[in-house]
Amino acid sequence: MSNEINFENNPLHGVSLKSLLIEIVDQYGFEILFAYLNLNCFKTNPSIESSVKFLKKAEWARQKVEIFYLYQYKNLPRASNEQFLLPPRKRIIPEGLAHREPKDLSFDDAERLREKRANKAADREQWDDRPSRRSIDPRARRKNTFR
Repeated sequence: MSNEINFENNPLHGVSLKSLLIEIVDQYGFEILFAYLNLNCFKTNPSIESSVKFLKKAEWARQKVEIFYLYQYKNLPRASNEQFLLPPRKRIIPEGLAHREPKDLSFDDAERLREKRANKAADREQWDDRPSRRSIDPRARRKNTFR
């Protein structure tokens, strides 16, 4: 029995970062990509080459673009909770699910999405302002020292 995972069911399998970017830029353009992803490589002197260079250095940004490719451009259904925890290139799409036509995206939708994310971030900050258990219990600050 092999521990190898069959990545054939992942639309990112065999797709280079450059070809992925060419596809989504041809479909949406740099302006929409910046509006949805908020990455400066799509705003300041955008080009495929400079974006590839940046995305190869910044793994978090690359994953953001790959998630956009899977769920906006390929229009796949939302990943299961188990698959959602994996990086996009390691996700397996269940058999029988094929990609659909790319979603129609607009600046208005991007603004609504940005507001929704800002509200979620504000809610998280509200919960983060509570005192943590560590700040209440002075013994929790001690380092574990072995003698």
